[in-house]
Amino acid sequence: MPTQRYTVTQPPIETLITWIKSGEIAIPEIQRPFVWDATKVRNLLDSLFEGFPVGYLIAWRNPDVKLKDGKSSSGRRILIDGQQRITALMASLLGHEVINKDYQRVRIRIAFHPGERKFEVSNPAIVKDVTWISDIAVVFDPHTSLFDLVNEYCGRNPGTNKDDVFRSIELLRGITSNQIGLVELAPDLDIETVTVIFIRVNSEGVPLNQADFAMSKIAVNETYGGNMLRKAIDYFCHMSVAPDFYNIAKEDESFARSEFLPLMSWLKKENDDLYDPSYIDMLRVAFTSEFKRGKLQDLVALLSGRNFETKQYEEVIVEDSFNRLRQSIIRFMNETHFKRFIMIIRSAGFIDSSMIGSQNALNFAYILYLTLRAQSIPDADIELYVRRWFVLSVLTGRYSSSPESAFDYDIRQINAQGIKVFSESVIKGELSDAFWDALLPQEMDTSVASSPYFCVFLAAQNKLGDRGFLSSDISIRELVEVKSDVHHIFPRDFLKKNGLSRGQYNQIANYVVAQSEINISIGNKEPKVYFGQILDQCRGGRKKYGNICDPDKLKENLKMNCIPDGIKEMTIDDYPQFLAERRKLMAQKMKTYFMGL
Repeated sequence: MPTQRYTVTQPPIETLITWIKSGEIAIPEIQRPFVWDATKVRNLLDSLFEGFPVGYLIAWRNPDVKLKDGKSSSGRRILIDGQQRITALMASLLGHEVINKDYQRVRIRIAFHPGERKFEVSNPAIVKDVTWISDIAVVFDPHTSLFDLVNEYCGRNPGTNKDDVFRSIELLRGITSNQIGLVELAPDLDIETVTVIFIRVNSEGVPLNQADFAMSKIAVNETYGGNMLRKAIDYFCHMSVAPDFYNIAKEDESFARSEFLPLMSWLKKENDDLYDPSYIDMLRVAFTSEFKRGKLQDLVALLSGRNFETKQYEEVIVEDSFNRLRQSIIRFMNETHFKRFIMIIRSAGFIDSSMIGSQNALNFAYILYLTLRAQSIPDADIELYVRRWFVLSVLTGRYSSSPESAFDYDIRQINAQGIKVFSESVIKGELSDAFWDALLPQEMDTSVASSPYFCVFLAAQNKLGDRGFLSSDISIRELVEVKSDVHHIFPRDFLKKNGLSRGQYNQIANYVVAQSEINISIGNKEPKVYFGQILDQCRGGRKKYGNICDPDKLKENLKMNCIPDGIKEMTIDDYPQFLAERRKLMAQKMKTYFMGL
């Protein structure tokens, strides 16, 4: 019979709160936003008051670690499910402030009506209504006399029955005696097993990700500054999206005194949104670039002090892991590193966030950048390797499935072989002539405008300085920067009227970036018709489509936009042939672009 890997107890709520106050159980999310709205807090209190079950809490104990003097230290329990419920109780019953989605400290006040024995979210009308206790935190304040509270309430509400009011408030106070299920998981369980247990016990079945486990480990370790490191990660990610958040972070006095706020202060004037990392992105990049591992479960193990050789847990490994992670997070936040990395990605032609379809490809590109800098590779070579690897990753979908395994494999190979040898072998194997000539044109048979192939094609046009379809002066880069839409060479309405389906007329080989006024002029005309008018324009006729008035310039424009020569005579019958020819031309442009990176 398998050994039971957990225990189940039923402690009263007041005991749980005492454990949390003393640090026996740690809430890792205490510095992260409280996502429940006040109505959900009210409903939780109502369920407790009625004696209804409110689900299980799940705690996972940190493993015992061996201290430097050889003694063993018992690990604290981390609350991995039930954080919102416990935080809601501490906020409403004890009057603790919570941090909202804007990282501002706020109070959640829940009101109680002793006569009707019901709860409501406190509001100005309730505060003025003497029949309500507008903030139940006063009931649970240890300095509050229940006798005085009842007398004051009845004094404000003549004619009320003191005994009934007393019983109602006594029942309210009694909810902290209600028991709640606590599942305590064994410290030697791995992340996968903990996740399975979480999903099976949690009624919502929302899986925890390994970054959440890592962040929990970071947040609860105050010995090595994990609580402040956790804030640095959260605050940086929030500030990268909303620069004004700097003022909120500055009001966090303990954080403002730390080394981290000055290191990220450059973000308050930064509006570039090409790379807005989440805490998961930041953890992945920092961990993989420093520890040369790609699986975040290994970070959890290292932060717990695991010695991968002896299978024991040691305090010296905890200390070393936190120090290394801290330094890596600082490197991630470094203004010079971050901006130079973004500059490299932009120099590859990826000039707008809409062109970044794979966040993991971007993450690994930053990992590669930081890794090569640490190896003192010349800057010019770093730029070349990072550009090429990023485009290769996007084209091949290298990190689209099982990204952690791919990260782990790639960083180990780069570390063992060196980037020059490894990248050359990967390029040779995955971007052979067969890829450019046959596989890529075949893969471009898709109608998804956000396709990585179309994004790379646009990047190639940006990099090569191409101009918009039928434009004599305005570049693709300028059109992308003003968020111009893609248009159809064979007009969509024309194809729809000829019975083609959405998947047929919305082919990426039918997409082109053009000025809106040119697209409007084309309307729903078939190519043979509107190109006839363009040719007339080149012979001195009336201008209807941009400023191209020279046949050679027209030919040049069609070539840079990979439009087959025969487009001038094409009708609906030629559409399949047009798509096939243009896919091949687009693939060859991408090949030329990649080889020139």
